[in-house]
Amino acid sequence: MRLFCLPHAGGTAAAYGSWHGEFPEEIEVCAVELPGRRARLREPLIRRVKPLVAAIASGLKPHLDLPYAFFGHSYGALLAFELHHHLLGEGHGSGPRALFLSGASAPHMPRANPPLSHLDDEAFVQELLGYGGIPDTLVGESAVMQMFVPVLRADIEAFEHYVPSPRDLIDCPVYLYGGDRDHLAAPAQVAAWRELVAGPAPLELFPGGHFYLQEHRALLTASIARRLGRCLHPRPMVATG
Repeated sequence: MRLFCLPHAGGTAAAYGSWHGEFPEEIEVCAVELPGRRARLREPLIRRVKPLVAAIASGLKPHLDLPYAFFGHSYGALLAFELHHHLLGEGHGSGPRALFLSGASAPHMPRANPPLSHLDDEAFVQELLGYGGIPDTLVGESAVMQMFVPVLRADIEAFEHYVPSPRDLIDCPVYLYGGDRDHLAAPAQVAAWRELVAGPAPLELFPGGHFYLQEHRALLTASIARRLGRCLHPRPMVATG
């Protein structure tokens, strides 16, 4: 099985660089690099969710020859949700075996924070510093920030312009994760994904805020690996009566 991991806004595939060693050999961790960053730096940034999802799906299709699942954190969870529907809409098999959605309010929930993408760079960065997604060590590195801020702004712009479409309920297993003190995606907002899922969608909370997974990576990956193992090796039905 392949686990495709999608980054938060402004993030890169490097966010999942240490995950490979935390899963059994039968689960291949595939960190998705979005356009406009790192190895894809020369590609234009995509500022809307649907064309970005179409581009990701196009790149993933050669790698969907094995059972697969999606993990996404924050903005990445929204991309995972849209990828699920995009691939099913194109008739690409039965879609992912599971969705792991982390640190993200359900898309139909009201937005708690005012728009940011229109702000100038200084105000934009100051607003985002409180979210915990920009390491303090980067703020003083002007050359790094000149590369990082446009990427983050493009992702925030895409998120702010996203409008969910009516969808069928998700019929694959969905697992929800969050930080118990996350003010960007409070536990109740994360739990609201259940309204979009046909079956149960258990919510597992970890101590911390929006980037709880940085401190509790090992516990998170162990939970994901255990649940993916159930997808690969479902328990046989026992006849009764």
